[in-house]
Amino acid sequence: MAMSTTTLALSFLFSTLLLQAPPLVFPFPAVQDPDLVVQEVHTRINASRRNLGYLSCGTGNPIDDCWRCDPNWESNRQRLADCAIGFGKNAMGGKNGRIYVVTDSSDDDPVNLRPGTLRHAVIQDEPLWIVFKRDMVIQLKEELLVNSFKTIDGRGASVHIAGGPCITIHYKSNIIIHGIHIHDCKPGRGAIIRDSPEHAGHWLVSDGDGVSIFGGTHIWVDHCSLSNCQDGLIDAIHGSNAITISNNFLTHHDKVMLLGHSDSYTQDKDMQVTIAFNHFGEGLVQRMPRCRHGYFHVVNNDYTHWEMYAIGGSANPTINSQGNRFLASNLAVRKEVTKHEDAPESEWKNWNWRSEGDLMLNGAYFRQSGAGASSPYARASSLSARPSSLVGSMTATAGALGCRKGSHC
Repeated sequence: MAMSTTTLALSFLFSTLLLQAPPLVFPFPAVQDPDLVVQEVHTRINASRRNLGYLSCGTGNPIDDCWRCDPNWESNRQRLADCAIGFGKNAMGGKNGRIYVVTDSSDDDPVNLRPGTLRHAVIQDEPLWIVFKRDMVIQLKEELLVNSFKTIDGRGASVHIAGGPCITIHYKSNIIIHGIHIHDCKPGRGAIIRDSPEHAGHWLVSDGDGVSIFGGTHIWVDHCSLSNCQDGLIDAIHGSNAITISNNFLTHHDKVMLLGHSDSYTQDKDMQVTIAFNHFGEGLVQRMPRCRHGYFHVVNNDYTHWEMYAIGGSANPTINSQGNRFLASNLAVRKEVTKHEDAPESEWKNWNWRSEGDLMLNGAYFRQSGAGASSPYARASSLSARPSSLVGSMTATAGALGCRKGSHC
């Protein structure tokens, strides 16, 4: 007997939800048995799908499909915290905390803080969801030390952190940074800076990163626009873990992203980072990312420019590249996507670097290595890759969004 139109529609909707739903993945040590990892992942998939609550905008981007088609997003901002994917998917940010509205763009004194400023908001001990009353440019005097359980949510305003030191996450957890323009960041001078309501201490000269994650865990950086900083755009070092970097637009910079402190800092072996749906655009040179020691899932990103290389690393990192689009620029010194650094071929040929379903254009090529990259371990990824043919549409709105109250973002 033929199915009714309603039944067919419901069946199609249910199937779409299942296809879009990212699997729930618990962090696992780098040395755990691959088959046990896969088994653990799949036993949790059904429970994850039951709790997604997707709005299904149909873009194919699971983060955006989770919240962007809701015209009432402004009255339900904290829904965003339920939309993360990848290794940083459990970053709570300021979920269930009160809304803090930044009304003052000044940063006159990093010790005696003025209520209503961004610095006053981020150092509080309680969970906070931080939003902005209006468009503003915030030029910080010293690096911005973000305390745990904070969301910096730029939606509904054009917010720039620029022209001075920028964001530092130092041994803190559960932080979401969303919808901020971060550019032209410079090193701090070294000064006494308040990092909580009760404490201010002396900090050394900072590096000039856009976002510096130092020993941070459960971090999510999403839909930010980053460019032209003194050091890295986003760096994660010193045992940082459980990080997702997604939907960002990165341009005009040399050393874009460093993940892992040094070849000798073995605590980074447990680092797990998801890099998804980002657009690596005009004027980039290298480190998209540069990895050390840990496990890195690079999935459904659009690479439209590099001059030296796109993805590189040293100290035997595992790199799982899936469903990306790599367009080698005519300005590129090398068409090769990858660079195995600081080791002879006799050593790096055993590093597990895997490319699956990547689209290579204008002569781009990915040099795979190792045997384990094609093992079950690689299938226990932080999320399921979509076909590389969809990357253009999934990353078309990467970067800070022009969200306005009462309409879809």
